[in-house]
Amino acid sequence: MITTSAFAVASTYIGTEEVAGQDSNAAIVAMLREIAPWASGDEVAWCSAFVAHVARLLRLPHSKSLRARSWLVIGVPVQLGDARPEEDVVILRRGHGVQPGPEVIDAPGHVGFFADHTPGEVHLLGGNQSDAVTIGRFAAADVLSVRRLV
Repeated sequence: MITTSAFAVASTYIGTEEVAGQDSNAAIVAMLREIAPWASGDEVAWCSAFVAHVARLLRLPHSKSLRARSWLVIGVPVQLGDARPEEDVVILRRGHGVQPGPEVIDAPGHVGFFADHTPGEVHLLGGNQSDAVTIGRFAAADVLSVRRLV
C-alpha cells in the first residue's frame, strides 16, 4: 500500500495562482465550491478551501468552512516544536492591531500546511499566499494553534 502525506499532495499545487482581472483560475474556484457552492471567482479568501481540498482528497478530517480559524477545532493540538509536515496544519491570526486568541473562531486568520520553522518564523505551504499556492514565511508570534489531522 502506497501512502502519501498531505504536504506531498499540497506541494503538487505549488504555482497555482489566481487569474488577474475578471477571469478566475478554475482549479481554485473548484476548491472553493467544495465548501462554498456560491463562490464564483478566485477573489474569495481561499486558504481554508485549499487545505480542506487536500485533506478531503486524503480522507483526513477537514473544515467545511472558508474561515481559516475553523481549523482550530479540527484534529488534535500539537506544539509548534513537535509539528510535522506530513500531517499538520498551522492556524495564524491575521490583521493589524490586537487580534483575539484561539478561542475566537469568527475573526481574521490564515491556515496552511506546516513546512518548517526557525526562531521567530513558521513556514507554511498554503493557498492564497500572495494570491497563489506557495511556501510562505510568517511570524511565529501569530501562530494560534498547530493541529494534527490524523
